[in-house]
Amino acid sequence: MQDLQVSVEHTAGLERRMRVNVPAARVEEAFNARLRSVGRTASIRGYRPGRIPDKVLRQRFGDQVRQEVVQAIVEESYSEAVVREKLRPAAMPRIEPEALEQGSDLSYTAVFEVYPEITLTGLEALSVEQPEAAFDDGDLDFVVQSLRRQRAHWHTVARPARTGDRVTVDFQGTLNGQPMEGGSGEEVPVVLGEGRMIADFERQLEGLEAGGERSFTVKFPADYPNSNLAGQQAEFHVRARDVAEQHLPEVDADFVRGFGIESGAVDEFHAEVRRNMTNEFAGRSRNEVKRQLLDQVLAANPVALPEVLVEQEAAGLQADAMRNLGINDPRQGPDRSSFRPTAERRVRLGLLIGEIIRNEKISVDRERVRQRIDEVAAGYSQPEEVRRVYQTNRDLLVQVENAVLEEQVIDWLIGRARASAKPMTFRALVGG
Repeated sequence: MQDLQVSVEHTAGLERRMRVNVPAARVEEAFNARLRSVGRTASIRGYRPGRIPDKVLRQRFGDQVRQEVVQAIVEESYSEAVVREKLRPAAMPRIEPEALEQGSDLSYTAVFEVYPEITLTGLEALSVEQPEAAFDDGDLDFVVQSLRRQRAHWHTVARPARTGDRVTVDFQGTLNGQPMEGGSGEEVPVVLGEGRMIADFERQLEGLEAGGERSFTVKFPADYPNSNLAGQQAEFHVRARDVAEQHLPEVDADFVRGFGIESGAVDEFHAEVRRNMTNEFAGRSRNEVKRQLLDQVLAANPVALPEVLVEQEAAGLQADAMRNLGINDPRQGPDRSSFRPTAERRVRLGLLIGEIIRNEKISVDRERVRQRIDEVAAGYSQPEEVRRVYQTNRDLLVQVENAVLEEQVIDWLIGRARASAKPMTFRALVGG
């Protein structure tokens, strides 16, 4: 096979411009071979398949075959060139072709970003504070109160709304005198103090009574996800349909049976709550250790990021957010730039974790993959079918394998880190 001519130019950051020249002889050899292949099966009136003259084949199929051959040679020579130059492209290239005349060399320029060269540092200095369960009576009360709030009921009250009340409102927002997209709603329940609405908006609802109306200005935070609204002031007109007060159920036999304790015994319920607290504490404790370790790895290893990977990650986060919000029109969704900090962190962590995997030759634990799939399948009515789907769907299986590999890296980091115990109550760990 004729040799390629390859030259690589380092441009801004991680971008590379690689010019590739494929000898004309290689192009013509591939073209003739492809044309002969077409001729064996082509159907042209007046000629038997396999007996079509070369001149006729070129007239009928030449342009199409040449396009196919050029595309195939570009793909083949690109792969050959990046291997020869020891490059690691972070994504597919942008191909800038040059005019190709029959009998001439095939030349093109491939523009792409490469993965950064990484030399890991700071791993010998890792240290963590391992949360250690130190439960008290306040923890039990904290969890029971949370469970009571989940089963709360609301009673309409004839008084002004205050913190903790649920106010059901109709509202209309305007920005610069024009109606805001997505800035109106009917019968929207707002629990004052819950923080699910913008603080300015929620605060203005205090003091409203059922049937009352109010107009006010709301200042959107500078980091508001929708960049069209971030930092802007909008006018809202609100009408309260209803003000309701929260009533928590008593912790009695009926309440306890609602959590699967058939006896209705409160002491059994408390024992079950403590068991669940222990399990949740263990999971959250590991997540806290993981956060500490990854924060230290990130701080010790600043890495240049391929812009293409950051953009892909931000686009995925934006799509997830729009799906969760039920938004189909990107113009109404949160601006992609608001996801960049998270995207950059994820890409940087992915690169560093990948480097640890390569350096330490960590291979995926098949037993842990099986256990992870079993855990997912257990939540479905037909677990065997779910297992079969994961085992036969390569994309789903890769997702599980990547998650398991990440946990194996965390185990490896934990094994290297200096650890000290930090006694904590349950409510302190979960942010209560």
